[in-house]
Amino acid sequence: MGDQPKAIEELVSNLRNGRRHNVLLGVTGSGKTFTLANTIQQLGKPTLIIAPNKTLAAQLYEEFKEFFPENAVEYFVSYYDFYQPEAYVPHTDTYIEKDAQINEEIDRMRHSTTHSLLSREDVIVVSSVSFLYGLGSPELYRDLTVRAIEGVEIKRNDFLKRLIEIQYQRNDIDFHRGTFRVRGDVVEIFPAYEEDRALRIEFFGDTIDNITEVDPLRGLPLRKLKSAIIYPATHYVTEADIRKRAIHTILEELRERLQQLMSLGKDVEAKRLEQRTLYDVEMMEEIGVCKGIENYSRHLDGRTPGAPPKTLLDYFPKDFLMVLDESHVTTPQLGAMYKGDRSRKMSLVEYGFRLPSALDNRPLQFEELTQILNEKAGGILYVSATPARSEEHTSELRS
Repeated sequence: MGDQPKAIEELVSNLRNGRRHNVLLGVTGSGKTFTLANTIQQLGKPTLIIAPNKTLAAQLYEEFKEFFPENAVEYFVSYYDFYQPEAYVPHTDTYIEKDAQINEEIDRMRHSTTHSLLSREDVIVVSSVSFLYGLGSPELYRDLTVRAIEGVEIKRNDFLKRLIEIQYQRNDIDFHRGTFRVRGDVVEIFPAYEEDRALRIEFFGDTIDNITEVDPLRGLPLRKLKSAIIYPATHYVTEADIRKRAIHTILEELRERLQQLMSLGKDVEAKRLEQRTLYDVEMMEEIGVCKGIENYSRHLDGRTPGAPPKTLLDYFPKDFLMVLDESHVTTPQLGAMYKGDRSRKMSLVEYGFRLPSALDNRPLQFEELTQILNEKAGGILYVSATPARSEEHTSELRS
């Protein structure tokens, strides 16, 4: 009613005709979210909606779940209930180790987001600015899946090894997300992105005989499947060959950095860095992961120094719709994330707690975000009651 039909018509027309930057202006309570929902429905594109905080993101998520009950409406925010980042305070010689408490439900929802983006087209993602942070390679996440197809020959033990390679853990007692259990010729897997569905794979000899979706709590069958794809239990999954290459480049960087520190007379820092890095490398060799593995993401991704990390945007197909809700607050936030992160890590690098490549485990810079959106986004929509001047009068995305 009111101005909504005209606004929807103009927004859809502008976006379909290639107008990249559009503003939806409306006072509080005028139905901007409903107008946005109708625009998304008519465009039919995968959509990323950015909210300035978790509370508003959760509210939008619930609203869009009601507007689009058949779509994959996803929620992507930081999964930490508590987060103390790794830091070093030089003037008091205080090292603060990373300490975090992960919210399992939000972690599941993040996995559900990437799973939906790689397997469906009707996806609407509501996110906070955490989408700017590195997430691991979408190519690896897509390629390192385990496929189960009825009637296909595969040894049960080989199937279990492949599950372990993508970071699923065997647990025959406590069956929860990211685990599998084995009972004779029956393997049950609880995918990292599911909430109330697990997979039961039944073997007959060396052949997959039956695939069923089951209730993970009661074990009751829900529906029979002909095939199933199991995505990794972590976004930082890697192959053995990639880890081997990464370890080689990590040791090369370590050697060069140690020479730099020694030449500056920083023997303590050099020894500290050597011990920490060699321990992490040993963990990667033995179990495929180490604490703080995200600090080596540049080596694992094969990126050049200074190159932008892979983020949630890399999981989106080309020509997606980008929406900035409360854009007068959200847009400046996007430019502020990088500098605070870098300032903290510079101390860690300078005093021998991390290799310089840890600086490349970072959020996107504003200019990098602009470039990615210019290459991939089919349109950008700013939604606000009080849009800033730059949102109303510029053809480029600027803070």
